[in-house]
Amino acid sequence: MFEVFKSTLSPMLTMFVCIIIGYVLNKSKKTPENTATVLSKCENLFILPALVLNTFMKYCTVQSLKENYKLLLYASAVLAVAIVIAILLAGVFTKDEYTKNIYKYALTFGNYGFMGNAIVPMILGEEMLYKYLLFCLPLSAVVYSWGLVILAPKGEKKVPAWKHMINPSNVSMVIGILFGLLGAGNHMPNFLVSAINNISGCMGPLAMVLTGFVIAQYNFVDLIKNGKVYIITFLRLIVFPLIFVYALHLFGAKKEIIMLTFIAFGTPLGLNTVVFPALYGGDTKTGASMAMISHTLCVITIPILYGLIYMM
Repeated sequence: MFEVFKSTLSPMLTMFVCIIIGYVLNKSKKTPENTATVLSKCENLFILPALVLNTFMKYCTVQSLKENYKLLLYASAVLAVAIVIAILLAGVFTKDEYTKNIYKYALTFGNYGFMGNAIVPMILGEEMLYKYLLFCLPLSAVVYSWGLVILAPKGEKKVPAWKHMINPSNVSMVIGILFGLLGAGNHMPNFLVSAINNISGCMGPLAMVLTGFVIAQYNFVDLIKNGKVYIITFLRLIVFPLIFVYALHLFGAKKEIIMLTFIAFGTPLGLNTVVFPALYGGDTKTGASMAMISHTLCVITIPILYGLIYMM
């Protein structure tokens, strides 16, 4: 188990170093004020779409879809349970309706996107990333529907969910699925395939640097003073993933489904609790506190839990 822990700890420390780099760069004022915005646009407009396109183009075939459709069913079932638990627990932490919604979101969704997409190739292999992206489709659908609704302050005009669903990442997924099913990727020029591969490789480091930039916009002392955030982080990083993993184990789920569930629901609290409220002028400090504390602690929790699950 110790060897498994070490092999998982190394990539987690690598990503944590990238968070520190982003944090220091922002605090030192060595970069322009709009650097976080530029990084975010690069990540969402080019790098993440390249990763998704590259993965589906390589591994999406008729046979693979037939073999892996159950991933959608498992993900939907676990997500439904997570939502129910989150709704029941959120009221324990606060009576303020909007803050309660932030807790609901944080208890339901981890950073399954940026962090999960970076972790899976590192510890499970590139081929598993395809299965992970399939597994996360129900999560993305709910994030851009129910998630957006609860994170928008009451009374604010909400952008229709379908408009958020039409984004570069989802468009690249559709193109990747078509290319994969038609085998079009085999006929692409080598330089273009190489470019997509190289751009995809920037996904993890840049996402973590961006995380550091976002966290650095807030006062460090203020972010670590909220005691409730530590409880939420404990539930998100340890309690929930263990409950889901062992429940699936008891139901006889395959090891790869258990691993995918662990990554999707055991990742730290994501940046959407900062990004979505910011769109409507809502509270972003609570989300930033969650992101900083959970991204710090996940460096240890993910390797430990991964080692335990690996030995199951």
